Amino acid sequence: MINTPENDLFSPVVVGPYILKNRIIMAPLTRARSAESIATSMMQEYYTQRSSAGLIISEGLNISPQAVGYAFTPGLWTAEQIESWRPVTAAVHDKGGRIFAQLWHVGRVSHPDVQLGGELPVAPSAVRPDVEAFTAGGKKPALIPRALGIDELPGIVADFEQAAHNALVAGFDGVEIHAANGYLLDQFMRDGANRRTDAYGGVVENRIRLTLEVTKAVAAICNGGRTGLRISPISTANGLSDSNPEPVFKALVDQLNDIDLAYLHVVEGITRGPRIVKGGFNLDILRQRFKGIYMANNGYDRDLAFAARHNDTADLIAFGRPYIANPDLVTRLELNLSLNPLDNATAYGGGAAGYTDYPFLPANDPW
Repeated sequence: MINTPENDLFSPVVVGPYILKNRIIMAPLTRARSAESIATSMMQEYYTQRSSAGLIISEGLNISPQAVGYAFTPGLWTAEQIESWRPVTAAVHDKGGRIFAQLWHVGRVSHPDVQLGGELPVAPSAVRPDVEAFTAGGKKPALIPRALGIDELPGIVADFEQAAHNALVAGFDGVEIHAANGYLLDQFMRDGANRRTDAYGGVVENRIRLTLEVTKAVAAICNGGRTGLRISPISTANGLSDSNPEPVFKALVDQLNDIDLAYLHVVEGITRGPRIVKGGFNLDILRQRFKGIYMANNGYDRDLAFAARHNDTADLIAFGRPYIANPDLVTRLELNLSLNPLDNATAYGGGAAGYTDYPFLPANDPW
């Protein structure tokens, strides 16, 4: 295929210190296949199968025991966890791929059943989210979380910072900070979850403070453009809301321009839902304000991705659920071939079925 402005989706692109082989990104996808918070050989196979992506962003990796919100999800705070990721990153590199670790603290979207010692989940304020937590015993309603003390917040920053260091030791090419989808950093930024009256609550500048502190600390570890940040400005995922999100995220993006980021990853619309949101704001404002690489996500298909590149509304396109069922998604998009259907019943938890057994295109098929 000859590359044109409409299909340079398949052209190499410079992101931080790396030349990615295409602009197609594998979005972070929780799959709940971890064994005792470590990466397994099955997970190694899963990521290696998808190494034709320009960049793989790993599933969320819990940065501490407190950060855990879902059963069977991996972590990155112990030596054993770090070592378990080495074969994964090495295998992706052997296939010519790049992989970032997504650093994750879920905050209030958790349950004592998955917390160390059965502790309450933490949050900016004691506001219960209207969600169900995924525990080993099934889904359970979230409880009222414990509000973090201001003296605890430097520890949250330090946990992200340490996880970034651990990611590099494990062989990841960089990291993505998860500040989207109603998790801890997103909770601090939104007035629906943040009722604080101290330096981390109230006015916009205070609510974005923790996200900026984390981002600066992590970028100092994963320097040279190896830190990404994910946001979802108008999403209501995990019961989150904000009375006026536009000034929050405009202020955040303006501050991000002073940090050495690999990219800004934006979930456009409602996570896994509609891209157009009543009462939302035009996210093109953020694209125009951010001076670095802009990664777009949510509901993209081939045509929408081509349109985004043709109109220069995004530099990189992240594909989520299509990557679950299509390990060779890049080839299928480039050749405009049909995609494997997704089996929702095997999306979370279980074994190889619906994880590593989705078919590739036949090697000798002329298409």
